[in-house]
Amino acid sequence: MSCQRVVFDPVHRALFVADVHMGKAATFRSLGVPVPAGTTQDNLDRLSAAIAAFQPGSLYFLGDLLHAKAAHSPELLGKLHAWRMQHADIAMTLIKGNHDSKAGDPPENLNISIVAEPFRLGGFALCHHPQNVPAAFALAGHEHPVVVLNGKGRSRARLPCFYLKPNQLILPSFGEFTGGYEVIPKTGEVVFPVV
Repeated sequence: MSCQRVVFDPVHRALFVADVHMGKAATFRSLGVPVPAGTTQDNLDRLSAAIAAFQPGSLYFLGDLLHAKAAHSPELLGKLHAWRMQHADIAMTLIKGNHDSKAGDPPENLNISIVAEPFRLGGFALCHHPQNVPAAFALAGHEHPVVVLNGKGRSRARLPCFYLKPNQLILPSFGEFTGGYEVIPKTGEVVFPVV
């Protein structure tokens, strides 16, 4: 687990990231909702930083790479293609999530393999939706977990977190413009805030 909101497995030289939601802000803007621009490039820059830090041989997107059909705009796909060419030596796989089904598959020229969940990698089951998978440790996304930390007085911090449950780890949303679901760990569960 990393403060970059990714997980790296040195045995498989694999980097895992969940819920990038490329094109979400553009989708909202196309509907007339005033939201900030620049989130696509910011997400790509942060992905590049994680790649530089861990030097993976493969990158697995745990669902929801693209947010909606509006993500297939020439501008967004152009940025995504340029980024992919910078990392052409890394094998990339998308475990299809609920938004990917609505958005449509990434273009073939991005050279991103697409698989269904659960996808086995050694002792891992790579998923979008959190689930128990027999004889495997599941890595998943979908829920965008956050934890609220209360300080003195009225101070509070709402932070993305990794949510560890028995036999599964739910990753925080990688995308900046995604919101989050507050989790309250039960006995035997742990949260790791991203700070």
